[in-house]
Amino acid sequence: MAKETEQSVERLDCLIVGGGPAGLTAAIYLARYHRRVAVVDDGNSRALWIPISHNHAGFPDGIGGAELLGRMRVQAERYGARLMNGRVDAIEAAEDCFLARGEDLALEARTLLLATGTENRRPNVDPATHRAALDRGLLRYCPVCDGFEATGQAIGVIGGDARGVAEAMFLRTYSNDITLLATGRIEIDEDDRALLGGTGIRIEERSLEGLDFSENRVTARLQDGTELGFDTVYPALGSDSNDVLAQALGLRMGDGCCIAVDQKQRTSHEGIYAAGDIVYALDQISVAMGHAAIAATALHNDLRVRDGQMRAG
Repeated sequence: MAKETEQSVERLDCLIVGGGPAGLTAAIYLARYHRRVAVVDDGNSRALWIPISHNHAGFPDGIGGAELLGRMRVQAERYGARLMNGRVDAIEAAEDCFLARGEDLALEARTLLLATGTENRRPNVDPATHRAALDRGLLRYCPVCDGFEATGQAIGVIGGDARGVAEAMFLRTYSNDITLLATGRIEIDEDDRALLGGTGIRIEERSLEGLDFSENRVTARLQDGTELGFDTVYPALGSDSNDVLAQALGLRMGDGCCIAVDQKQRTSHEGIYAAGDIVYALDQISVAMGHAAIAATALHNDLRVRDGQMRAG
């Protein structure tokens, strides 16, 4: 893909930062609204982690995250969206536009749509082993997405706090063989211990030292050398929002780390919209796509008001 330069890029109606399901859906909508739109993507969408999704409607045999994003990219480009590989490092709000810059990147846009997503906190596993474990179903991150595929399996949940408790309890829908593990001290109050005990979920008090994915099952090695076997493990270690741009722009945040938006996905700064996992909601592809459809339509209509093509209301 040819690099864009400051001289060759016309003024955009919208710059979308992030090329995951939310960003690409918004690009498709905006391109079909005949808007000049570009997507800048650094290639780190969490959707790329998905070996195959079975709960995304319309794909009864499932679809992999990379394939889904590939199809969406083709669709967006077909209607005229410009897709750019790169990273936006800084955005400056000017009088009636936004100036975005990165390495070999300079863009001007009337509006912004932030779809920068979040990043899961991973266990201490090298990238190649991590990818292979995901592909083999030995490591999973989303019980909502793939808990069904773990039905009846021996499941380890990594997380010795309330977050781990919540994930273990959610997975109890699918299996009665669940063990809660922790990489440090177990920090669970008595009420949560009673809740776990009442549903048969085991609490492993010994610290988790490492994971081995070399065999057909996961081996969890504990601090004292004991080894436990699982069919799959779910890290419940939380996630970190990719909110650097949002913070720099002074956007109001909600729930501590997500961008606060109204019902039309508008942020606290006029002309900036947000969609997908960077917004507080259920982290699902279908939700991100819904956010994007709402944001793109609101953005299009807001520009129509600005251009005197419709009345505000």
